[in-house]
Amino acid sequence: MKTTKVSLNPERVNTAWAIAHALAHPLRLRILEYIDSMGKTNVNNIYKTLQIEQSITSQHLRILRDADIVSNEKDGKFVHYAINYDRISKASSAVASYTKADQLFQMAH
Repeated sequence: MKTTKVSLNPERVNTAWAIAHALAHPLRLRILEYIDSMGKTNVNNIYKTLQIEQSITSQHLRILRDADIVSNEKDGKFVHYAINYDRISKASSAVASYTKADQLFQMAH
């Protein structure tokens, strides 16, 4: 069997895709900025403050939860959302590393 130069772990690629997908949407970034400003908050506060429909807010929060960018905690009838800063920090570092490496590669060629 031929040895290849490309070796990708499908699970890691899927995780990276989920994080990039979650962070690559302007409305989700607005939601994250709002949650960040509040520390933690519930879906009602998010959609009322940002003036978006509750169903749309919930869909975007699900994508952020699935990527482990936000966590949720049930408190009676409310679900409170908070940012997973460790996950965002790692994603930010990965993007910075990639863009720096890509710039160096482009300069070399």
